[in-house]
Amino acid sequence: MVMVQIPMYNELEVYKLSIGAACELNWPKERLIVQVLDDSTDPSIKNLVEKECESWASKGVNVKYATRVGHKGFKAGALKKGMEWDYAKQCEYIALFDADYQPEPDFLLRTVPFLMHNSNVALVQARWVFVNDRASLLTRIQKTFMDYHFKVEQEAGSATFAFFSFNGTAGVWRRQAIDDAGGWKDRTTVEDMDLAVRATLKGWKFVYVGNVRVKSELPSTYQAYCRQQFWWACGSANLFRKMTWEVLVTKQVSPLKKFYMIYSFFLVRRVIAPTVAFLLYNIIIPVSVLIPEVFLPVWGVAYIPTALTVVTAIRNPENLHIMPLWILFESVMSMHRIKAAVAGLLELPEFNQWIVTQKVGNNGADQNCEVPLLQKARKGLRNRWVPAQK
Repeated sequence: MVMVQIPMYNELEVYKLSIGAACELNWPKERLIVQVLDDSTDPSIKNLVEKECESWASKGVNVKYATRVGHKGFKAGALKKGMEWDYAKQCEYIALFDADYQPEPDFLLRTVPFLMHNSNVALVQARWVFVNDRASLLTRIQKTFMDYHFKVEQEAGSATFAFFSFNGTAGVWRRQAIDDAGGWKDRTTVEDMDLAVRATLKGWKFVYVGNVRVKSELPSTYQAYCRQQFWWACGSANLFRKMTWEVLVTKQVSPLKKFYMIYSFFLVRRVIAPTVAFLLYNIIIPVSVLIPEVFLPVWGVAYIPTALTVVTAIRNPENLHIMPLWILFESVMSMHRIKAAVAGLLELPEFNQWIVTQKVGNNGADQNCEVPLLQKARKGLRNRWVPAQK
């Protein structure tokens, strides 16, 4: 039995996309449940989501519309509540999609067998592809980052230690593994990473399948992107603070894997990386350019930044021409990320704030993403200088 969970919070622009894609998954109808977890605060949006669920239910799909009183724990709280329903307890596998994710019909057929035939595998993670990656310079830069994340970080972690961070969506969990790890917890803003680490400490393994791709949407505004990056960086650093001792004392993980989790997965990626990026782009390089008397080795000023840029961008050769802009953008974001990491490590007041990323509902290539331009008004030279008479 497979249950597809779709957590929502005022998702007016995209609720039809995810519900429709989940209801069209190829799987025996009597062995599939689509659970829509609606935490919306807008009554009109809740009404629309409920009607959409009723529409698919009338077509023979087993859709469950679930709400709760209050919003404690945000997404983690909603997922935890969704697992408590009687019908949910009968499901062996749990697929999870955020509201803007659209799996292909064969998604379950290509992922669930990994769990069925490997009793020690807890999670199968698919790759994200983006419907708006060419909409703007901001989304192009994000795609470069995300392609590096999936191709290098996720694939390498899966191949070497059978461990990586769950991306929070586009994955299938074994229900037994979730329960064994202690279920969903809302102690950080990265409840997905939290669950993945706890499941690993119980001896479970993960599989990343990069050839299974799920359409999604990148943040289309700078403000939305900054908020997303802040809670990712802040939550990851805070989880590092909370989980280090648990990783050290567990007996179900090898010493080598412990070293990888603490040093590479947590310390380097969540703390050292934003710190080094901040120092490099905002202090070392500007000082070497503006103050000739300060001598810095060429390998530190030129070779290392160039190597980092090439490694990050090599998956997207069509975006090589925007790398100078990417460096400027990264210098700004590095300050944002290090601020978030410090907030998470020290548990400052903003360390556990949750803000839903705003979505615009891009729907792939069929949607025209071009913004119509205003017609240029023709004005004579005299009208440019002489105010119009009232």
